Amino acid sequence: PASEPIRVFLSLSLFGFDLSITSAVITIWTAAAIIFLITFLATRRPSIVPGKLQNFLELLYEVFEQQTKDFLKEESDKWLPFVFTIFSFILVSNLLGLIPNVYVITSNINVTATLAALVFLIYNLAGIKEHGLGGYFKAFIPKGVPIFIAPLLFVIEIFGQLARPFSLAIRLFANMTAGHLVAFTILSLIFVFKNIWIAGFPLLGRVAISLFEVFVALIQAYVFAYLAALYIGLAINEET
Repeated sequence: PASEPIRVFLSLSLFGFDLSITSAVITIWTAAAIIFLITFLATRRPSIVPGKLQNFLELLYEVFEQQTKDFLKEESDKWLPFVFTIFSFILVSNLLGLIPNVYVITSNINVTATLAALVFLIYNLAGIKEHGLGGYFKAFIPKGVPIFIAPLLFVIEIFGQLARPFSLAIRLFANMTAGHLVAFTILSLIFVFKNIWIAGFPLLGRVAISLFEVFVALIQAYVFAYLAALYIGLAINEET
């Protein structure tokens, strides 16, 4: 379940920082290894007539390219690899979490908050690089706004910017946690009623929830990556 405690396999520390190898770390490494293996197998012998794996990855990539080209514009080729990497990591991590006894890293707020903070840092740095520090923050205030209202709008925009990573982290965390809690609750009905004749209903419910969780895993990975691309596009293409 999502509330499963993190297991420590090897305790390590460096300069006071905890670098222990835990079940969460193992899941992160596994997700990264799976993504590397799939992309390596798909691209080691690229062909004009792609194989099934290459064709599948190209199809996914093209979907993101089509969905994000309106706001990434000419910077699409530059930022799509980052966006697609975020999508791939979250999707694989979500799917790994459906395997029994695998720690669900995307139901850990520390993991989702780190991903959200990374996106927040990236798109703000991209905006500053594109427009300069003054130009980037100048875009927070719409043109033609009276001077006495400008400070209030600037503060509101700052809070809006800070709300973006918060919503990214909470959305992914809450959805992945909720799915596992619902599945655990349905299975617990077997022990609540203590009746073998109704055991089939919770099991069928668990299967249905598992299938739905696969759909949620895909949707949440897509939404996170799509919003990351949107925020980058808004930052680099904001009129100053």
